[in-house]
Amino acid sequence: MKDHNPDHDVTTVYERLQTGFDDLTRAERQLAVYLMENWPVSGLSSITKVAENAGVSTPTVARMIQKLGFSGFPSFQSALRDELEAKISNPLEKHERWSAEAPDTHILNRFADAILQNLRQTFSHIDPDAFDQACQMLANRDSAIFIAGGRITHTLAEYLFLHLQMIRSGTALIPSSGAAWPHYAMDMKPEDVLVILDVRRYQNDLLKLAETARERGVNIILLTDQWRSPIALHAKLTFNSRIEVPSAWDSNAALLVLIETMIADIQKTIWDTTEKRMQDLENLFDRTRLFRRFK
Repeated sequence: MKDHNPDHDVTTVYERLQTGFDDLTRAERQLAVYLMENWPVSGLSSITKVAENAGVSTPTVARMIQKLGFSGFPSFQSALRDELEAKISNPLEKHERWSAEAPDTHILNRFADAILQNLRQTFSHIDPDAFDQACQMLANRDSAIFIAGGRITHTLAEYLFLHLQMIRSGTALIPSSGAAWPHYAMDMKPEDVLVILDVRRYQNDLLKLAETARERGVNIILLTDQWRSPIALHAKLTFNSRIEVPSAWDSNAALLVLIETMIADIQKTIWDTTEKRMQDLENLFDRTRLFRRFK
């Protein structure tokens, strides 16, 4: 595992554990699994308690922390606390931080730089095999697809739904109202797929939906931020997107690009039936004169 400089590396501690997992010893892997199962709270106890809870020795904890690029356990915990604070920060706190740190350049340049950095970081940490697996799951016409988003991310959920609805049958969008999801959960069957979009401040109703769906044998694909929604504990596949920009609100640009990339791959995979569906849809558009034609 390569050394990291915690002061300059924008990857999260969780991502360092994931990317370096194969380089760990058996005992260190046992520790890593324990930490990731209840992240980041599992790492906030004393080093002795963390070792005891993970069933490893204290030196094992110290060695793995150094492999992650930290000088010691205190700096590791400091990074965890920073990540926890970032997970729960609200728009007012984010605005205060960005205002204090804003460089003397135009907002257009600052925002564009942040978006491009978010895209680079997001796509560099996506496992191609996991991406392919997610697209195959969404392209499998034997499984029903359910899509849900939060207060802000519901617009992205609807965007994904509208495209998948054109590409394949058996796709449903769960309304953003917290009281609506049980009606959809009734129709979920084992091996169906539930796509959930959940970014900080994570929503309790989406977590309850995920818990229920997992109990019913549904495969969950989670699209979240770099700090990971608690839904990750129930997800088969999780994709983390960078969302921070110089604003009181987070950016969904990287999430949108990831979704559009998935849409492109899925329609290519099942184009044999998608082409006919799209032709049928175009015929219906013509009959209803929904769109103008220029001839």
